[in-house]
Amino acid sequence: MERELPAPVWLYLQQENMDGAGNVEDIFAPDAEVRDEGRTIHGLDAIRAWKLSAKARYRYRVEPLSAEWQGADRLRLRVRVAGDFPGSPVVLEHAIALADGRIASLEIG
Repeated sequence: MERELPAPVWLYLQQENMDGAGNVEDIFAPDAEVRDEGRTIHGLDAIRAWKLSAKARYRYRVEPLSAEWQGADRLRLRVRVAGDFPGSPVVLEHAIALADGRIASLEIG
């Protein structure tokens, strides 16, 4: 990857490969929003619940493939996701917006 990823993105990737939800408050802004599988999740408690549910359902691991910066605070991150779901592994794109040293929004598609 051309430019080093910011700390909350690296931490997000590390915690995606661990069991549990990890420390979402170290990664996401308090009012963060996540869009995944056709739904929108708001706030740290909801994001923690979403991560726990997804990990229990899919038992997945991620591998970063590439990152493309779109300005100073927006990033497109491509990852390979392998787990217990049809079509595994898949390559997904993560659109990430950063604010104040945390992920303010994450859209997985």
